[in-house]
Amino acid sequence: MSDAIVPDTKDWTWVLERSCAECGFDPTAQGLADLPRLVHDTAMSWAQVLERGDVGERPEPHVWSALEYGCHVRDVHVLFAKRLRLMLEEDEPTFANWDQDATAVERDYANEDAAIVSVALVEAAADVGAVYASVTDATKDRPGVRSNGDRFTVETLGTYHLHDVVHHLHDVGAG
Repeated sequence: MSDAIVPDTKDWTWVLERSCAECGFDPTAQGLADLPRLVHDTAMSWAQVLERGDVGERPEPHVWSALEYGCHVRDVHVLFAKRLRLMLEEDEPTFANWDQDATAVERDYANEDAAIVSVALVEAAADVGAVYASVTDATKDRPGVRSNGDRFTVETLGTYHLHDVVHHLHDVGAG
């Protein structure tokens, strides 16, 4: 398929330790208490992106459109809310693998309705923001393990999550 997306196979966990040269995200610039507000603020930025007239156009054949990125961010919020709840409810859960590229194809991101995606993204951001708001000093260090063995705490998962959302705003020229 000539317009297939090249999968991103990078290990992005380094962003927990140092700034991202691409998008400027600094993992030390915010804390866990800031996440509900920052997730909300980025969702509002995504809502604006999803109103663009060219939202469904890919800038290059192998690069997601802003609509496809918006669908991905919506699903990232849903996924991270599930993972956070597992971390808060279970002892050291292991997260099932999530293939973002397969999900994009299966859900047909390129043909979703931008207005519906926008509403769902904002709702998913509110949901995950509420989970972050429920985290206490006693629960912020609860662990979880990704299927590849990467270990997170509730707090570091939040930083990793926020970087993903911010980085994709950068990818669509809104960061």
